[in-house]
Amino acid sequence: MNLLLKSAKIIAPSNSQLHLKKRDILIRNGKIAQIAASIEADKSVKLIDFKNLHVSAGWFDSSVSFGEPGYEERETIDNGLRTAGKSGFTDVVLNPNTMPVPDSSSDIVFLRNQAKGRATALHPLGTLTVKGQGSDLAELFDMRNSGAVGFYDYKQAISNSNLLKIALLYARNFDGLVHSFPRDNQIAGNGIANEGKIATSLGLKGVPALAEALQVARDLYILEYTGGKLHIPTLSTPQAVQLVQEAKKKGLDVSCSVPIHNLLFTDEKLLEFDSEYKTNPPLRTASDARSLVKAVEKGIIDLVTTDHSPLNIEEKRVEFEQAGYGTIGLETAFGSLQRLFSLETTIELLTRGRDRYGIDKVEISEGEEAKLTLFDPDREFTFSEEQILSASKNSMFLGEKMKGYVYGVIANGKTELKKKKDGR
Repeated sequence: MNLLLKSAKIIAPSNSQLHLKKRDILIRNGKIAQIAASIEADKSVKLIDFKNLHVSAGWFDSSVSFGEPGYEERETIDNGLRTAGKSGFTDVVLNPNTMPVPDSSSDIVFLRNQAKGRATALHPLGTLTVKGQGSDLAELFDMRNSGAVGFYDYKQAISNSNLLKIALLYARNFDGLVHSFPRDNQIAGNGIANEGKIATSLGLKGVPALAEALQVARDLYILEYTGGKLHIPTLSTPQAVQLVQEAKKKGLDVSCSVPIHNLLFTDEKLLEFDSEYKTNPPLRTASDARSLVKAVEKGIIDLVTTDHSPLNIEEKRVEFEQAGYGTIGLETAFGSLQRLFSLETTIELLTRGRDRYGIDKVEISEGEEAKLTLFDPDREFTFSEEQILSASKNSMFLGEKMKGYVYGVIANGKTELKKKKDGR
């Protein structure tokens, strides 16, 4: 793969020598061979010259779901990785949201083999417990040796406190990252929307902020007792964020993430009973969203994630109470984040988090592997169904104005780029 990126403006906030500089970037055999103001290349090199071309280190997402195996009608690994690449992501962490769930080393090997040969690298999570049922620990050490980057019973709270204690103690032996979904099921009950005026007016059962904060408080007490590494995915309340902030001040090894849609949307979106806005955790209030944005800006929340969750039409086009939870979000991550943050902050957020999962850092420099995201940060458009790349179309971002257009990625010796006519 020999490519030449012409007049690409480099966005690399941590690299003062290249940040905001326009450069030609020559890539030979998957590595960055030269970065200079002007490079002339022979006919063996393919020219890449999208309009208003900007380049950054490849983006990372810590929480995506596809479907394969078991739910291929939602999304396959092949098309899911193609979608991720054309959305700007060179690395994604795959949730164990399949049937059967990956709870053994052979399952992890299968997922990694299915992902070979793509520009976007797939990093699978294994379940924390056998079959994800919350009773007995799964083969954590064996899965880690086969390539699992962490352990998570996807969207299932660990109700057994002793199980979480044992998991953290055991995973310490091999530096394993344990995930714990922040929801106390006894408090949340059958709630499906944020507890408050909106849910009450619509007659929907509410999920109080207490359900999230109480679970997080318990998890952090156990972490303080055991040591180890804990990740709390998809927080949605400032109360829980404050608990994480206090734990970090104590020196606990804890990280957390927030879904992009919880930063952008509020429970007022539920007024039309549109099931596209049904998520877990639920959309909260405008005040909550503002607090989460501030926590991201201050670095209290470590990661932003699309929490990409494809669901087929039969799972969404039903009564709100029976509809499935989740929205796709890979295609709209960049355009949504730029509505909230500056370009530099957006890129910093999208490139953050690899170290937490033991994934190699990405840098733009000569001699390094080419792992790049290509985009136009200034292009504005309204997101439509024609721009959905995922097999499933369940997006709460339809009709939303986006700021920033992604051309695709160059990574792992491959390219995943949109057609020139789409990239203008």
